[in-house]
Amino acid sequence: MKTVKKVLKTIILAGGKSSRMGEDKALILIQGVPLLARIATIGQQCTSEVYIITPWIDRYQSFIPPECHLIREETPGQGPLVGFFQALNYIKTDWILLLACDLPNLTKIEVQRWLDGLENVPEDAIAFLPKNSHGWEPLCGFYRYRCLNSLDKFIQAGGRSFQKWLKEHPIEKLIVSDPQILLNCNTPDDLLTINY
Repeated sequence: MKTVKKVLKTIILAGGKSSRMGEDKALILIQGVPLLARIATIGQQCTSEVYIITPWIDRYQSFIPPECHLIREETPGQGPLVGFFQALNYIKTDWILLLACDLPNLTKIEVQRWLDGLENVPEDAIAFLPKNSHGWEPLCGFYRYRCLNSLDKFIQAGGRSFQKWLKEHPIEKLIVSDPQILLNCNTPDDLLTINY
């Protein structure tokens, strides 16, 4: 666990428009704490550094943990794959924990359990991700840093879909203890299903 933490960093994507929610999801209070700050704290507890990529640095910098690094998204609106790629260019590490900012049920205990499985991921797998009936859950899992070159080529060729990019590579399935942990808080109704 401690060994993994030294070679693992977190990237949090906070560039969505929150149009279905009707307000900025990152600012929604969960037990009195803005959702983005909650996710950033989990990242800090489980990895060595946290990087948040967003077009709205001024909006968030007052409440995120001070040790977190804010990266200004260069081309907002291009989608999460491009945001991940841009952030990846700022860091170097063996593994990256990639998280969306809207995961209200995510816990430190769950992420630490996932970390225990990293050492068993086959060498050829570029990612360690949960999977559901629709495909991979790309915004709550782990990526090897060496995926950067492949990601660059895919984006340069016009690719914007995480699912299409992931189909080109071996991925190891991450087992989640409860599917509700992966809930994305996209609408006001989603807020009613949060596990407190």
